Amino acid sequence: MYDVIIIGGGIVGCALARELSRYNLRLALLEKEVEVGFGTSKTNSGIIHAGHHSPPDTLKGQFEWSGNQQWADLAQELKFGFKQIGELLIAHKHEDLQYLEDLKKQGDARGVTGLEIWGQKRIRKEEPNLSHTILKALHAPTAAVINPYEACFGLIECARQNGLELFCNHPVLSIKKGKNNFSLETPQKNFTTRIILNAAGLFADCIAAMVEANNFSISPRKGEEYLLDRRLQGIVTHLIFPPPSTTSKGVLIIPTVDGPIMVGPTAEDIDNREDLSTSYSGADKVFAAVLKSCPSISERDTITEFAGLRAVSENNDFIIELSPVINFYNIVGIQSPGLTAAPAIAIYVTEILRDNGLSLVRKQIWKANIDGPPHFAAMSPEEREAAIGEDPAYSRIVCRCELVTEAEVLYAIKHGARTLDGVKFRVRAGMGRCQGGFCTTRIMDLLAQESGVPLTEITKRGSGSEICIPRHDIIPIEDHR
Repeated sequence: MYDVIIIGGGIVGCALARELSRYNLRLALLEKEVEVGFGTSKTNSGIIHAGHHSPPDTLKGQFEWSGNQQWADLAQELKFGFKQIGELLIAHKHEDLQYLEDLKKQGDARGVTGLEIWGQKRIRKEEPNLSHTILKALHAPTAAVINPYEACFGLIECARQNGLELFCNHPVLSIKKGKNNFSLETPQKNFTTRIILNAAGLFADCIAAMVEANNFSISPRKGEEYLLDRRLQGIVTHLIFPPPSTTSKGVLIIPTVDGPIMVGPTAEDIDNREDLSTSYSGADKVFAAVLKSCPSISERDTITEFAGLRAVSENNDFIIELSPVINFYNIVGIQSPGLTAAPAIAIYVTEILRDNGLSLVRKQIWKANIDGPPHFAAMSPEEREAAIGEDPAYSRIVCRCELVTEAEVLYAIKHGARTLDGVKFRVRAGMGRCQGGFCTTRIMDLLAQESGVPLTEITKRGSGSEICIPRHDIIPIEDHR
């Protein structure tokens, strides 16, 4: 019998896991994907919003600023990249200037620090590659960038070292409500728990429907993103926001935490919750918008593209509540600024649980810090020499684009990576310009060797994305004739 089971291993589920691991509870997290963070979270823009965007009468507005304030400490404790680069919300039209003023007042009232409206002279000094048609910009220094999948890995590793039991590749097939508990069925095993926290993202309404707690609906909204060649690194140094639309914060220019520029996303309401395709029309929309802000960026600089799906509730706000079914909680509709708000949401849900009778006794020993992955590319020559002297695997480069060594790949595997994407998102092997063209086979060899499975079972991101075909599945050429 578990005290609490969390369904969903995205950024919110992982934040909940870490927060609740502070207490004497038997906890488990069930994730349908092969690793945590492999749903919406891995296709997130990676922005920690400055804290002033969301309306004050929403849950988004309630948690945006308080969430922002926690990420610097989390990054230090969990050893993932974090850069507070600030943002510029730009105005090309005179009718947008009042929006900048109103947003600044909203941020000032919320306590967001450092907000300033810059004129053209200051904009050109700070960002000379931006369009000279920009009239003014609202500068918010508290905005930052992270890699959201790194954050998921760090949060869940911390939770696990404090007692959480993690079950990936365990989609929930059914839930039955008993008198004082719930029984959950997955393909591998069944679970029993007193409390369920439904943080299942795009499929949260499907999970809630299993116990008739679905007093809400979720719709997918697709966003396409485009990662640019590293040679454009530094073309802008702030996050660049346009005035928002009714469905999104617009097409952004994002200097990622690792350096390369990313542009996007689009915002397209769709019906298919599995549709992660990109499109020519999406690229046209993104680059047409980007060129208005920064004429030096070209779609020819794209090295890869991807799409993510946001979980949109019918009221376009977070839904965080005890459902009509006792001890079944919905934490759903967590779209932007959900990444920013996640640690604040976790604290809020913990207090709801306490208020509803869950005994929360803090552990005498709780470990906040983890040992993060090594980064050979960031080491000084002296540090590299020392690392090689200690472990010769540092002398063997696996990914030449991102200068990732065998030692780092082995670290990723030791810490839970079972797929090419699991390695890629932990240590950046395969993230560079060739997108794994040179390093994939070596990473597969290491995964097979360390995991004790054949190459034919190594996948990119889980079942259905196998790389190698078993020989008995290959049709000889002469049989085609």
